Amino acid sequence: MVNDVVIVGAGPVGLFLACELALAGVRPEVLDRLPARSGAQKANGLVGQVIRLLDHRGLHQPISGAPGAPKPVPRFVFGAFPLELHRLDPNPLYAVPVPQHRIEEVLEQRARELGVTVRRGCEVTGFTQDPSGVTVDYQDPDGEGQLHARYLVGADGGRSTVRKLAGIGFPGVTSPDPVSRIAHVRPPEGARLTEDGDVLLPGCPIPFRPFTHTRTEHGVFVLAPFNPDAVMVATMEWGGPPADEETPLTLDELRASIRRVTGADLELVPAPTAGPFTPRRQAGHNTRLAERYRQGRVLLVGDAAHVHAATGGPGLNLGLQDAANLGWKLAAELRGWAPPGLLDSYHRERHPIGERVFMHSQAQLALMAPGPGTTALRALFGELLSHEDNLGRIAALMAGSDIRYDTDCPHPLAGRFAPDLALSTANGPVRLAELTRGGRPLLLDLTGGQDPDHAAGWTDRVDTVAADCAEPPAGALLLRPDGYVVWASAVGEPDPDGLRRALRTWFGDPRA
Repeated sequence: MVNDVVIVGAGPVGLFLACELALAGVRPEVLDRLPARSGAQKANGLVGQVIRLLDHRGLHQPISGAPGAPKPVPRFVFGAFPLELHRLDPNPLYAVPVPQHRIEEVLEQRARELGVTVRRGCEVTGFTQDPSGVTVDYQDPDGEGQLHARYLVGADGGRSTVRKLAGIGFPGVTSPDPVSRIAHVRPPEGARLTEDGDVLLPGCPIPFRPFTHTRTEHGVFVLAPFNPDAVMVATMEWGGPPADEETPLTLDELRASIRRVTGADLELVPAPTAGPFTPRRQAGHNTRLAERYRQGRVLLVGDAAHVHAATGGPGLNLGLQDAANLGWKLAAELRGWAPPGLLDSYHRERHPIGERVFMHSQAQLALMAPGPGTTALRALFGELLSHEDNLGRIAALMAGSDIRYDTDCPHPLAGRFAPDLALSTANGPVRLAELTRGGRPLLLDLTGGQDPDHAAGWTDRVDTVAADCAEPPAGALLLRPDGYVVWASAVGEPDPDGLRRALRTWFGDPRA
């Protein structure tokens, strides 16, 4: 049997890609070398445009536990600067504090509901490809085997076996600094809250804002009380004692690092509700970007395509949107309606976004480093952030909402992620995000000015919905499955020629 797609890696990105493909009628199979889903604490949440993307698939509520539409966060952090986002209207930045293992649990459940096979304890050892497909060699508890697929996708992390076997270069920057240490502990004895909501630690005169990186002259300290019994504490140090990477991090080592960074001497006791006692240390940072995201019938997504510092939490925002961008294009190729060059546009669109995260993750580390030069730079940067225009630019950068893909449509919404409009349809009130659950292209007629016959040749792959909107931003919108607008008409100015051109450009020729 030949699979449509074999995905290597059952982390959030690989699982989400499998869901996207399955929604489009494609048969993916997911392989992962681990025998079971890891419960290790990795990412602590989701940040950015990805939260609205997950809302488009009905996944925001099961992942966040919060009903209704996502809401922007009033505060965030960039390079240990507090971002007072409540000053912005609109505020583009969304964040959901949720452990990565919960994200994986929800995505795997959705993938299995969609009929996806997830094979664990199955390690890829090699592959060969030809113009018709890829033959994947693997090792599992039953021995060696092979799978045949039309495409292979590496979602197997920063040390991606798929990327290495494909011979795709991974240039970038490696530095021994900073050394990060993190653990979940009981609330420290003697810590107290100020009237402003900051935390004062015994022996330290500096107040710390919860969930915020605080820079001192000796490093960075983070304190995040995720619940009353579990507080995440973390430090970052530059030029400190060399880290012994062969031995696990102990609470004594973390306590010494906190003392160096803040001056506070804290008793650290493992948190009873944070799962296994798994403090972790990371020495240095690795910022790398794959030279290309496609090599023949082999493609890369997520950390297999890019690695960077975790500051600001951009990883899942970047990787899950990779998966959404690739999923519908790969499905279109497999189902035979993709216009020429559509699959190659995956690299063309996503590689520059990887470069932007490459840039801002390094910039944030530079702004947190010790030294008088950095202190002076921070004084200037702080002045810049006092202006709302600059604050908005940083917020959009962190959110990924500054992305605008190339289209030939001049409308200001074209190329951007669709706004979540409150609509009234023949079936009742609905949000735009609720019309995209099935992962299909959507033509949304907001004023009744578009003749539905203009899209009649694409009804096998494009949904059409007519709706009223109190303040329509356009006469009609054409959305890709990943939520981005590829065409829009001005209110009261139908553009049937532009619509047909966009339908052909993005969704192929009409059916005969």
